[in-house]
Amino acid sequence: MSLAARLHSTPDQVQPRAAGKAILVLCHRLPYPPDKGDRIRSYHLLRHLAQGGWRIHLAALADHSRDLANQERLRPMCASLAVEPRSGWGRYLSPLGALRGTSMSVECFRNRRLQRHVDQVLATEHVDAVLAVCSPMAEYVLASPGLLPRTMVLDLVDVDSQKWRAYAEQDRGPGRWLYGLEARLLGRYERLAGQAFGNVVLVSEAEADLFRSLNGDGCKVLSISNGVDLRYFSPDNRPEPVVPGRIVFCGAMDYPPNIDAVTWFANEVFPLVRAKLPESEFVIVGANPVPRVRSLAELANVRVTGPVKDVRPYVASAALSVAPLRLARGLQNKVLEAMAMAKAVLATPQAFEGIEAEPGRDLAVARDSAMDFAKAALGLLGDPQAARTMGSRARRQVEKNYSWEARLAPLTRLLGGS
Repeated sequence: MSLAARLHSTPDQVQPRAAGKAILVLCHRLPYPPDKGDRIRSYHLLRHLAQGGWRIHLAALADHSRDLANQERLRPMCASLAVEPRSGWGRYLSPLGALRGTSMSVECFRNRRLQRHVDQVLATEHVDAVLAVCSPMAEYVLASPGLLPRTMVLDLVDVDSQKWRAYAEQDRGPGRWLYGLEARLLGRYERLAGQAFGNVVLVSEAEADLFRSLNGDGCKVLSISNGVDLRYFSPDNRPEPVVPGRIVFCGAMDYPPNIDAVTWFANEVFPLVRAKLPESEFVIVGANPVPRVRSLAELANVRVTGPVKDVRPYVASAALSVAPLRLARGLQNKVLEAMAMAKAVLATPQAFEGIEAEPGRDLAVARDSAMDFAKAALGLLGDPQAARTMGSRARRQVEKNYSWEARLAPLTRLLGGS
């Protein structure tokens, strides 16, 4: 088990109260370890439900068969647990979405064995509520002949169809048509699934407003933001000295928005920073760097770490944490985590969206212009005291607004829990 997994609050420490209502939870990725965006949110949703006394029937997919061992870390929270590896054939069969009237994303996450398990739970267990995380998991409920409960919640997190639309607008090759098709198919599916579930949750009010504008009032729409683990991401836990001029980005490096972000920053922004501060360095921290990202290490003063056991030492040593995302959707955990570690953060407006903080005070925001972003970075790198002050304010802001308990309280009310 990685150091990050050991240091996070572990599921076996969660002791649910006396058995109460039962809920079927469906996740498109096994929510353990909580080391990246969707798994962080899903893990804390489960933890919150377990602490609230819910009997959880969890059905999830794993990206790789080697991930299956992690399911044992979740078993103490669950009344029943079924995890299936996601078939590699899904990516080839996903065009069936156009024929079935779903979407390519939905077909990519379809699994017959997991469907049979969901059917069995709905047919044999008294389930009071369903929570599906991410639009593809709605299909397991909609395709089931089992008895559906009155309360059903679809946590879309982001309006993913608009992400595909952004990909289409950016692409200049044959992918433009494919991305545009998926934007239309998934957009239609999000609308129909939302109407069938009756309750749709998104990660920010901006995403909720976007969903309402695209889909009308066919369902109840609510924003429930992510929180941050304030004990784990604490400056007190990582006392590493700050390295002057070090700029750090953290994120999964096979995720297209992150790939675009670091490529743009390394090629367009960082040379402008180095022209003024030649000793500055850009450190890209994250698992699964694709060749396009690995090649950035050939640039002067750019380092690509690949997977690390713990991102916190890298964040702690940074003079500046950057989130130069141009294709971002929803709320960025990487921004909240850096703020929780009392770091000065420089973000694009896209990466800042949904975060309750004051630009210029709690973090810096600059538009995705290379000149503007470099100027803002140089301002903070050249004034360490201002960066420290901003970091301290950032920590206070997340302490005030981003505990998981407070953020997930609306979910309890929506599900009809106590």
